Amino acid sequence: MASTELKEELNCSICLSIYMDPAMLNCGHNFCRGCISRVLDTQEENGLYSCPECRAEFQGRPALQKNTKLCNIVECFLTSRPVQEQAGIFCTYCVHSPVPAVKTCLQCETSLCEVHLQAHSKLVEHTLTEPTTSLENRKCPVHKKLLEYYCPEDAACICVSCCAFGEHRGHQVALLYEASKKKKEKLKLVMEKLTSKAAETEKRVQSLQEHRQKVEEKSSGISEGVTLLFKEIREQLELLEKRILKEIAGQKEQVSLHVSELIHQLEMEKDDLTKKMHHIEELCRVTDPLTVLQARDATKYDGEEGNHEDRKREDRKLQPVCDLDDGLISVILHTALKDIVTGLKSKHGFSMQVASDILLDVNTAGDYVAVSRNLKMASWSESKQCRAKTPERFVNYHILSTRIFTSGQHYWEVETSESGYWMVGLAYPSIERKGDRAVTGYNKKSWCLRMSDKTHSAIHDSKINPLFPESPVQRLGIYLDYEAGRVSFYQLCETIRHLHTFIAHFTEPLHAAFCVYNHSWVRIRS
Repeated sequence: MASTELKEELNCSICLSIYMDPAMLNCGHNFCRGCISRVLDTQEENGLYSCPECRAEFQGRPALQKNTKLCNIVECFLTSRPVQEQAGIFCTYCVHSPVPAVKTCLQCETSLCEVHLQAHSKLVEHTLTEPTTSLENRKCPVHKKLLEYYCPEDAACICVSCCAFGEHRGHQVALLYEASKKKKEKLKLVMEKLTSKAAETEKRVQSLQEHRQKVEEKSSGISEGVTLLFKEIREQLELLEKRILKEIAGQKEQVSLHVSELIHQLEMEKDDLTKKMHHIEELCRVTDPLTVLQARDATKYDGEEGNHEDRKREDRKLQPVCDLDDGLISVILHTALKDIVTGLKSKHGFSMQVASDILLDVNTAGDYVAVSRNLKMASWSESKQCRAKTPERFVNYHILSTRIFTSGQHYWEVETSESGYWMVGLAYPSIERKGDRAVTGYNKKSWCLRMSDKTHSAIHDSKINPLFPESPVQRLGIYLDYEAGRVSFYQLCETIRHLHTFIAHFTEPLHAAFCVYNHSWVRIRS
C-alpha cells in the first residue's frame, strides 16, 4: 500500500501520470516540464501567468527550475517497481487502489495480489501461473477450455474436449508439464550440441585470427626484408656504379695517354717533314747546279734510307690505336649484378634455385610423344614412335623429366601451345605407367595444371578445381618448396598472376611431369 501512496504523490496534477523531468514554480509546486510549459504557452496569449494548482499569479512568465531531488526520487521509484506493475498487471480484486499481481488463475481468469492469493490457494484444482494478460492463447479456440494436454502426433496443445471428442481423439497425448519436460530434455541435448559446435566455431575463429596475425607478422617481416634487400641492392649498385665509372675513367686515361703520345710523335714527324720540305724549296730556288748537286744530305728521303724512314712511319700508322674495353665493362657489370642479386637474395631469405637443367626422359615417353633433340620440347605425335617397352615407359601421352627434386626451393618455366590438350606438373617416380591411374593428377602421386579445349583446371587425386585466367596460358612458372610441401603455378604475362597452389606432404622424390595430346606441345625454357 505504501508503494501506491508514494505513486500518488509522484503524479503530475496536470497529466495525472508520474513526473517526467519534474520542474518547480516559484510557489513550490512541481509539474512535468512539458506539461507546465504547454500551460504557460496558453497563458501567454493573455499575458497572465498562474500556478495550475494554487492559482498563484506571477509577474511575467515564471522561470522553471529543475527539481533535482524529485527527479532522483522518481527515478528510484520507477527502477524499484515490480515488473508486473510496470507491465500494468494488477490484482483483479483490489478495486480501490491498484496493487501489483503476483499470480494469475487460468480457470478464473483473474490476477491476484499476495493477500487475495492466500485465500485463492485453497482451490487446489485451479491452475496458477505468472501474472499475464494473455489468456486467450491459453484456451482452446474450439471448445474455449483450458489447454491441458499436448498431442505429439499433431504437435498441438489441446484441451480435454479435444482428447475426448475432437480431431485428436485416440491420439497418444501427454500433460503439458510432462510434454514440456521432455521437450526441455531434447532442447538440452540440442543445446549441448550447439554449445559444442559453438566452441568448435570459436576455436576456428581463434585459429583464423591467429593465422591472420601470423600472416600480418609474416607480411611485415617480408616487407621489411624486401625494403632492406632493395636498400642494400641500391648501395651495392652505387658501389658498382662507382667501380665501373672508375674503370671507364681509367681506360679513358690510358687511351688519352696513348693517343697523346701518338699525336706527339706525329707532330715531331710533321716538324721534321716541314723542315725537309723547306730545305727542298730552298734548293729548288738555287740557280747554281753545283750547289744543288752537292747538297746530297737533302736527298736522303729519296734514297734507301728515306724508304726505311717511310716504312717506320707507315708501321707507326698501322699500329692499332687503343680503345675503351667495353667487353671488360660488360663482363664486370654482368658478373657483379649476378653476384649482388644472388648474394643478397640468399642473405635475406629470398633465394631459390632456378632449375635450368631440366631435361625430358625419353625412356619414360609414351609412344605418341615426340621429343626434341635438345630434350626440352615434347609434342603430340600422330604416328606411333615404336619405342621399346620398358617398366618406366608410359603407355599414354605422358613423359617425366630426368631431373628429380628431393629438397629445397626450385623454379622453372614452361611454354605451352594455345590449343589442344596438355598437362604440366609434378609426379612421384612410383606413379603408375598404364591405366587410368597413370594420368597425371588423377591419383595421389601427381599434381598438375591442365588445359583442355581452352579451359584450365588444377587436378590432384581426381579432384578438379576449375581455373579462370584472364587470358590464355602460354607461359607458366612453377615454384616448388619441397620441405613446405608447396607447388605453385603462375601465369607469366605482362602481369604475373597466381593460378593455383597445392599443399601436400611429399614422401618421395619428384619429377617434372608433362602430358601432350591433340596437337599440343610443351617446351621447357632454359
